[in-house]
Order: sequence, then structure tokens, then C-alpha cells
Amino acid sequence: MYHLASMSLSDEMETMPPRSARTGAMRDDWLDRAALGASLLCLAHCLALPLLFAALPVLARLLAIPESFHLWVLVFALPTSGFALFSGRGAHGALWPLAMGMSGLGLMALGAAWFGQTPGETPLTVAGSLTLAAAHIANWRLRHGASRRGRITAR
Repeated sequence: MYHLASMSLSDEMETMPPRSARTGAMRDDWLDRAALGASLLCLAHCLALPLLFAALPVLARLLAIPESFHLWVLVFALPTSGFALFSGRGAHGALWPLAMGMSGLGLMALGAAWFGQTPGETPLTVAGSLTLAAAHIANWRLRHGASRRGRITAR
């Protein structure tokens, strides 16, 4: 049976990762959170903005978003998500969040670059954003589970 409460302070200090590893984990957490936030903003942009523009046509004239916006979001998402997911793979060892995230990025790229301004763009980018967000959540949970496993002792 596993007990966290039975650990002494010295036991906990021995099992804690070095400060440099904790700093790296904090950086990776920030990247996962930023990438997750960007995925959710993309989702809101893809779903809410068209509804808002349909409800308030005047707003569509005031907030003219160029088509290049989608490519700029993709340029931000590729390195941020790639780095967060690759570093998570190194921390927890699971390949599936990385594969899931790359699939989401692929769907987003397909929607933004090849299906831009067609009926297929929104479903592809929404599916990509949801897939990428789920991958970042899984990556974050697995990374935190991997760091906590070292602090649990068997009794």
C-alpha cells in the first residue's frame, strides 16, 4: 500500500528532483498551458466569432480579420506545442500525447493552409484545436503523474 503521509522530510528531500529539473518542469507547464490556451482561443475564434458576426453584421465590418491570421496562429502553435509535447514525452515516456498533438496540428494546418475560406476550413480547424487541447491536457497530467511517482514510497 502506498502512503504519502508516512514520509519524513528527509525522505521527501531525497526523492525531490534537483532544482534545475523543477525549473524545467515549470517552464514546460507554462508551455503546455500557453498552448492549451491558444487552442481554446482558436476554438472560440472558429465557433463564436462567425455566430457573433451573423448576429451583428456591423461588427463584421469593424473587426475585419485577415485570412493570414490563421497562418500566424499556426506559426505560433507549431513550435509552442511541438516543444511542450516533445519535452513531455521525455519526462513521462508516453508517445500517444505527442502523436495526438501532431494529429491536431496537422488538422489545423490542413484547414488553415489548404481549405482556407472554404466550408471545410472550420470543421478541420475545430477538430484540430480540440485534438491538440486534449493532447496538452494529457501531456500535462502524465508529466505531473511522472513527477509524483518518485515521491510515493511503498510500505
